Amino acid sequence: MDKVYLDNAATTPLAEEVIDAMVGTMKMNFGNPSSTHSFGQEAKILIENVRRQVADYLHVTPAEIIFTSCGTESNNMIIKSSVEHLGVERIISSPLEHKCVSESILDMKSRKGVEVNYIRPNEKGDIDLAKLEELLKASDKKTLVSLMHANNEIGNIINLKQVAQLCKEHHALFHSDTVQTMAHMNLDFSDIPVDFASCSAHKFHGPKGAGFAFIRKATGLKGIITGGPQERSLRAGTENVCGIVGLGKALELSLNHMEEYTNHMQSIKDYAIQRLSAEIEGIKFNGRSAEKDNSLYTVLSALLPYKNPLIGLQLDMKGIAISQGSACSSGASKPSMVMMMVLSEDEMDHCTPLRISFSHMTTKAEIDTLVNALKEISSDYTIEKTNVEHR
Repeated sequence: MDKVYLDNAATTPLAEEVIDAMVGTMKMNFGNPSSTHSFGQEAKILIENVRRQVADYLHVTPAEIIFTSCGTESNNMIIKSSVEHLGVERIISSPLEHKCVSESILDMKSRKGVEVNYIRPNEKGDIDLAKLEELLKASDKKTLVSLMHANNEIGNIINLKQVAQLCKEHHALFHSDTVQTMAHMNLDFSDIPVDFASCSAHKFHGPKGAGFAFIRKATGLKGIITGGPQERSLRAGTENVCGIVGLGKALELSLNHMEEYTNHMQSIKDYAIQRLSAEIEGIKFNGRSAEKDNSLYTVLSALLPYKNPLIGLQLDMKGIAISQGSACSSGASKPSMVMMMVLSEDEMDHCTPLRISFSHMTTKAEIDTLVNALKEISSDYTIEKTNVEHR
């Protein structure tokens, strides 16, 4: 059975070039980057080359790029250190954030007494910037705003520059979880005054266990992992050299092929919308995920017109990997917070959400396989439902 992978928002397969770069590094550059001898310095050079590469992409200084293990670590460090070391007393966020952000905020509320204000999204998953401005004006407390660039379940994109400028006008710090957009979009932080951002390499065909945090130098943020002076003393511990090299190679490939990859994934997404709409009667699309201008091209959130909590398992048995929400919420017995925000109670009770996410490796044939499998499952369900109604 040929397998179909449509869960790229959770993770992406490693590019062959990334594997080769990492294997070469493991073979030839095993030195500790903190060592002063040639073995260590050769490894250090590799790290600094990638740091400059990332900085060039974001139009920032290399000193503002701190390598971490993933977006979760980056987001934890930024949020918690903002409270611990920068005197943040209030956080403004939304219920749509990734769990690593929402749980970090709740931790700061519980342990440090931080005031937390949430901007409730509308039924399409949009954040009301007028409400954000109202909240920013409402208090003189030192404030951190944390809003993700693109939602990992419904793909909605916020206007990063507009939010950043609004925060700057009201002397608030701005953190954005950019895990879903880093290396998928052109980002210029010399023009967008965001203070903090995060990245995970495995979202763009790099390795798991490698990521980075962008930390604007002027903020004065400090690290929460203490020990050695690695990563400008912001993240102690021996660096993951081969992982960082893999991140750099994956970023290079993504940037060199961004237009090609973007056009391909958008065409695949358009095809999926067209096929699903034509073949699955009553299907809907959540948030802005079916709109070209307002959503990320890698994510499509669909809503099947019947309740089937086993659909993920059924598709997996047919060789199709797909998600019903964030990977960090998999196995949960209730809908994710994102779905609870954008679906009505009736839809949550009687419908089934699916997250379909694409990469440049996704083909139209794989979309056809998904649609045919859903038609088969839907047909079986319809027969079962009819039998129940006529008993």
